[in-house]
Amino acid sequence: MPGTASPTPLRVALLGCGVVGTEVARGLLTGADDLAARVGAPLELVGVAVRDLATERDPAVPRELLTTDAERLVDGADIVVEVMGGIEPARTLLLRAVKGGASVVTANKALLAERWPELFEAADAAGVDLSFEAAVAGAVPIVRPVRESLAGDHVRRVLGIVNGTTNFVLDRMTTEGLELEAAVREAQALGYAEADPTADVDGFDAAAKAAILASLAFHTRVSIDDVAREGIRAVTADDVAAAAATGHTVKLLAIAERTAEGVSVRVHPALVPVEHPLAAVRGAFNAVFVEADGAGPLMFYGQGAGGRPTASAVLGDVVSAARHRVLGGKGPEESAYASLPLLPADAAVTRYQVRLVVDDRPGVLAQVAGVLAEHGVSIETVRQSALDPDGGAETAEPGAEPAGAAANLLLTTHRAREASLAATVAAVAGLEPVREITSVLRVEGA
Repeated sequence: MPGTASPTPLRVALLGCGVVGTEVARGLLTGADDLAARVGAPLELVGVAVRDLATERDPAVPRELLTTDAERLVDGADIVVEVMGGIEPARTLLLRAVKGGASVVTANKALLAERWPELFEAADAAGVDLSFEAAVAGAVPIVRPVRESLAGDHVRRVLGIVNGTTNFVLDRMTTEGLELEAAVREAQALGYAEADPTADVDGFDAAAKAAILASLAFHTRVSIDDVAREGIRAVTADDVAAAAATGHTVKLLAIAERTAEGVSVRVHPALVPVEHPLAAVRGAFNAVFVEADGAGPLMFYGQGAGGRPTASAVLGDVVSAARHRVLGGKGPEESAYASLPLLPADAAVTRYQVRLVVDDRPGVLAQVAGVLAEHGVSIETVRQSALDPDGGAETAEPGAEPAGAAANLLLTTHRAREASLAATVAAVAGLEPVREITSVLRVEGA
């Protein structure tokens, strides 16, 4: 309208200029006109905080925007975007931003999983947005649907492939028969895995994301310390091949379930039936499968890592926070009213698939079945096959008596408590005709 003053630009401070930070800066600068039209006011990138000004960077980020004075940058911002990672100084800077009245957008899953209550209490007290769509599954929109779209429903279960690195590794083991170390090296060469892949391979990254998803889905504060965690280091090419033979694929899953007793949250490798939607998630992609009372089964799928996909989620949060500042209002506050009990790992209910090497003689299966019955665990299926003479059996010492014929036994149990299943496996391992427990994997999604 003629004579109407232009809206005051909103000042955006960016903390971090790595792969994601560079793409966020690029999006803010090259998409300025479109973003202004969507927000109702211009978004001005006023600075990018970095640790070292001398580091060579993408020319998409003008050098005059770079600064090492993150505190001063935060103090002058309306919206602070944090993509630097780690706990400190990210935590201190975000609390400073919130106290100063700035809305905050973060992709920092480790910080959220460890300091969720502190950050939300500060943001809610200040009346500003705390947004974190990019913290769980990169470009995959899962935070807002669980936090807002399903707010009127009851979520019962969340199954997620939320780490692209481990999904790529397991996919290569499945399609090419690679062992874990070879698949990890390939992931590193392609930029999917860091030089130190511990956070991915040992499940720390997925556990942080599981804590966030469980907190949102069940309106209960869940920290990373509440998540039972098991990575994929023990998964072998033989495990993957055996899974395929029984109609399964191996995935590292983040699982959050609500039961009558409370909330169970865990991360571990699992066998997923090939007919389940999660089994078809290939490469470095992510997917989250949500089961709700009203909505039924829902799946969210897409790229879970990388600069541009993650920046897409970050910029979506920036636009949302900016609109609230222009038009009034704010995003949802923390919802932890349910405060459900957090269950120990051994209270989870699941199924096991156990591979073992046993003496090939009558009565062995009956002994194994008897142990399962004693622990209240029933067998769903059992397969027995002759042992490959080149592998699997223990080799007798020179001069010792021959061990005799051996066989592979594959047992799949019905659902039971984790504690009962673990005790059952330990008891089976102690049976005289059992030579070796080759592997134990949980079965999920069936």
